[in-house]
Amino acid sequence: MVKGDVNKPKGKTSAYAYFVQTCRDEHKRKSPDVPVNFSEFSKKCSERWKSLNASEKSKFEDLAKADKVRYDKEMKNYVPPKGVGKAGRKKKDPNAPKRPPSAFFVFCSEYRPTVKSENPGLSIGETAKKLGEMWSK
Repeated sequence: MVKGDVNKPKGKTSAYAYFVQTCRDEHKRKSPDVPVNFSEFSKKCSERWKSLNASEKSKFEDLAKADKVRYDKEMKNYVPPKGVGKAGRKKKDPNAPKRPPSAFFVFCSEYRPTVKSENPGLSIGETAKKLGEMWSK
């Protein structure tokens, strides 16, 4: 089963993604035999990205802008095939029988008025905690 359209243009790449790609290329050049630990590599890239000044980041931002132009141009020319689209949620049948309430829910609906009358200042959450304590006893 194929999801989506194979002819749909590839998404636009962010400046940070270009930066990570250059970091990955540097790592491969420096130590091609060492496998990459993804979490450590990501943390180091993130720290390096945060430490870059605006002029260093601008190179990657320019690449991202150019890729955005490419993406927008390709999306203007792209026509999605019929029948392929968002597969939203299935509609719930309004006539389907409802699930019966749990024992705790029945207990709460029976004892909530009593708890509310005994403690009129309780919030909804505090009332629920009180009912939970009563249920567990």
